[in-house]
Amino acid sequence: MTQNLAPGDIAPPSPQPEEQAQSVRVSGPASLLALVPHLLGFQPTDSVVVIGTAPPTGQIRLTLRYDLPDPPDEEIAREIARHATEVLAAQELQTAAVAGYGSGPAVTPVADALRERAGQAGLEITEMLRAENGLYWSYVCANPRCCAPEGTPYTADHPAVEALAASRGPVLASREDLAATLAPASGADAEIMAEATRRAEEHALSLIDRVTRTGRRASARHLIGVAGVEAVTAAIALYQDGEEIPAGHGAAWLTVVLQDLRVRDDAWCRMDPEHRKENLRLWTDLTRLAQPGYVSAPASLLAFVAWQSGNGALANVALDRALNDNPRYRMAQLLRQAIDSGAPPSLARIPMTPEEVAASYEEAGYGTGDEDDADRAGDES
Repeated sequence: MTQNLAPGDIAPPSPQPEEQAQSVRVSGPASLLALVPHLLGFQPTDSVVVIGTAPPTGQIRLTLRYDLPDPPDEEIAREIARHATEVLAAQELQTAAVAGYGSGPAVTPVADALRERAGQAGLEITEMLRAENGLYWSYVCANPRCCAPEGTPYTADHPAVEALAASRGPVLASREDLAATLAPASGADAEIMAEATRRAEEHALSLIDRVTRTGRRASARHLIGVAGVEAVTAAIALYQDGEEIPAGHGAAWLTVVLQDLRVRDDAWCRMDPEHRKENLRLWTDLTRLAQPGYVSAPASLLAFVAWQSGNGALANVALDRALNDNPRYRMAQLLRQAIDSGAPPSLARIPMTPEEVAASYEEAGYGTGDEDDADRAGDES
């Protein structure tokens, strides 16, 4: 199998202001194991989860999830330990808790590698657990009264996380279930989108053809860029009003015009954190509805908003969709590098205003005939 070293989530669990953030008291292994699925958004299996904490209260600052090597592999175990400790060090975190989910032969090599690397890095591991079939074992506690050799039962319904569970909603059964929320549309929606995308392509080509015949090829791209910005701006407003775009011409046209980097970047700079929920709905819908060849832009925008929201698991699933559609899509590559490095949601800032984006493209000769004949969209293909 392909080893995925990408984090499954990043912390803080929520980018809300401090006064609005919820506190969960982790008083032992059972409460820690009950908390982990809420940090990730799904129940981990065959995984190791590393939680970086900050003094003096032990506030969770970073959550990393890795697939366990299958079959067990000491080299991959050491690579997981190296990546985790380097990310924690980069975030200036000196304490962490670890929870491995799987069999002893699968978890123990990674646990051993983490302990060795943590000692070398001056990182204190306050707890290290293995969980399997409703039981847990501790790698740091040998007291049989609290950590029995035969395993200690635990439950996901721990009182410490009741408030968190109520506010965050249900935890999905697996990462595969999370990925399924972004699966391509099927059935009638897929048929509608296939036909609508074909018509949207024809419409875009007809606009280009009409203007190109006048000898103004660059003006055709400018025309599509203007129309695209208008369509995306209207879609953002629509979702902020609580509505949505169904499968059909509107959704297809959006996916087509987002191929233009001017349109995509304008959409990117409009991702106001105050409207995270609405933006997540918009790009989730378009990622699912987009036809092959048109997934990368909406999926990358979804990844950015998910990262902005502190949901690294969703961000990585969205990036999987983007890079499967186009492995060279630069925005997706850059976001993956940022998330893999453990960069916190606070760094998911909007660098420019719509006006600044427009000015930058004008300075680059967009729509004037001065831009590179290779076409700016080619930078992402």
